[in-house]
Formats: sequence, C-alpha cells, structure tokens
Amino acid sequence: MDFVGAYAPAHLKFLLEGFVVTLEVAFLSIFFSFLIGIIIGVLRYSRIPFLSPVLAVGVETIRNLPLLLIIFFTYFALPEVGFKLDKFYAAILALVIFESAMLSEIVRSGLNSIEKGQIEAARSSGLTYTQTLWHIVLPQALRRMVPPIVGQFISLLKDTSLAVVIALPELMNHAQIINGQNVNYVIPIFLLVAVMYFVVNYSLSLVSRRLEHKHI
Repeated sequence: MDFVGAYAPAHLKFLLEGFVVTLEVAFLSIFFSFLIGIIIGVLRYSRIPFLSPVLAVGVETIRNLPLLLIIFFTYFALPEVGFKLDKFYAAILALVIFESAMLSEIVRSGLNSIEKGQIEAARSSGLTYTQTLWHIVLPQALRRMVPPIVGQFISLLKDTSLAVVIALPELMNHAQIINGQNVNYVIPIFLLVAVMYFVVNYSLSLVSRRLEHKHI
C-alpha cells in the first residue's frame, strides 16, 4: 500500500473534482426528486379517479426496477428514440425518476399518518379540501417525514456512484482512474473515498436527528 503516492496533491485534487460532480448530481437530483415526489405523493393521497391509479402503477413499477437499469435506459436507450443526454444529465434524470418514486411513497405514507379527526375538524370549520391539505395535513406530515426523507437523500448520494457505469466523471470514476495507475493505490484511495462519503452522509444524519428532536 502506497499511501504517500496515493495521496499526492494531484490525486487529491482529482478526487475533489470528482467529488464536486458527485455533490452537484446529488443536489440537483435531491431538489427535483423532492418536488416531484411531493406532487406525486399528494396526488396519490388525494385518490383522484384514473390519475391516482395510473400514478400508483408507475411508482410501483419504478420502485421495483434496479436503479442501474434506469441509468442504462436514460443514457443508452433514450438516444435511440431521439432524446440524447450527456452523462451528467442522464445520471440526474435516472436518479430523479427513481428517487421521485421512492419519495412519493414516503410522502403518501406521511399524509396517511395524519389523524382523520383533524381533517374532519378542519373541513367542518369551513376550510376546503385543498386548504385543509395545504395548511393542516401537509405541514404536519412533512415534519414526520423528515427522518425517512433524509435517509432517502443519503441513499441517493451513495447511489450517484452507480453512474460510474456510464463513465460520469464523479468520485468513484476518478478513484478508479487513479487506481489504474498503480495497484498499490487501491486501498488508500478507496479508504479516502469511503471517508468522503461518510463525512457527508453522517452530517446529513445529524441534521435529520436534530430536526426530528426539534419537532418532538
């Protein structure tokens, strides 16, 4: 194991560049999948005729597919029908599709956890269904959903490493390039990569615990 050679300034800089791409992909995927997940979750909770069942089928289909397959689809299959994306946006699209389905189920479960009595009281006080959902149900549900949502975000950040299969220049891709230079770099580089993932994910888990404790 060559720690000195593996941790040369040029290698560390190269890893950080890959980590920046990882964080960019994760942040954009989290942002869009959170918005879409809330919309789908609310629509499914509302039990809109025809639309809710169709969304349910779509969500269950995506949740039961491997993320790797979705990544392959967005990068290799979509160009066959005239929709070509570069590696960065193909990875984001795949993650958004997958994570939106996962988050929508968390949102729907969170909304269903709100006591029916509160909804009935709000409706009897003159609030419309939309007002009840927006002012009474959704705010409480979101507080209850903080731990599983943050947990899903942590999974998303780790899942960005799967984009290495399409050679996205993210952290794992750069780690493999460095490892290809010298077999003695493998353990030091992967240890450093593990630490980088751990620091970010553990920080997110601490934020989740603080938010959960704050709302207890």
